[in-house]
Amino acid sequence: MTNPEFSQNRNSHSPKGPSKRQAALALLLLVPAPSLGVAFGMWMPETRGTPLGQGLYFFSKLWILALPLLWTAFVDRARFSWSPPKGGFAFGLYSGLLIGSAIIAVYLLLGHQLIDVSQVRSAAQTNGIADPLRYIGLAAYLSLINAVLEEYVWRWFVFKKSERLWGAKAAVFASAFFFTLHHIWALKAQFNLTVTALCAVGVFVGGVIWSWTYDRFRSIWPGYLSHALVDIAIMLVGYHLIFG
Repeated sequence: MTNPEFSQNRNSHSPKGPSKRQAALALLLLVPAPSLGVAFGMWMPETRGTPLGQGLYFFSKLWILALPLLWTAFVDRARFSWSPPKGGFAFGLYSGLLIGSAIIAVYLLLGHQLIDVSQVRSAAQTNGIADPLRYIGLAAYLSLINAVLEEYVWRWFVFKKSERLWGAKAAVFASAFFFTLHHIWALKAQFNLTVTALCAVGVFVGGVIWSWTYDRFRSIWPGYLSHALVDIAIMLVGYHLIFG
């Protein structure tokens, strides 16, 4: 997928760039969508596990992917690029390996005390990933494809709009907070409150690191490398929980 980036002559600090009102509206239209998708797909009894719930969940994903493209083309009227990297891959590699190793270490030390394995396996059965091949397919999608899509949405579009409103330093934390919101609902559908809180803190820290990476290198690709490695570690933990 094309990963658009504002051209230099239309950066977020330019008086000719998008207005703060437009940036706020963009965030209002995008940020709640994935939480609503999770609510319909995983929480509401009337839609949870039904074709309607799955359809609404899929639509929320489609919405957050399409909106940045449409907004950039027709509201910001900015040019597109592939977010060319300007270094940062060493940082992406080392941060991904470090965070991923920490996740696995915490799981090995405390996982058996905190996680209800039967609840996780029940959720896997409900979501159709209790088969090893299906789980591996999901893991490959999340690590290789979904990770770059999330960088495109949360570290490019949401970060840029947050930067327009509050500046780069605040945008690092704001975009990480928005990134964490829908993960909390998805986590709570599978884990108890303690595990959900710990994982939410981890998601927020990851969001801060990847937002800072985007701000530092102005490309989604170093953050994507780190994000993908972290997702691989998480999916390894999930595999052990479900099939171990």
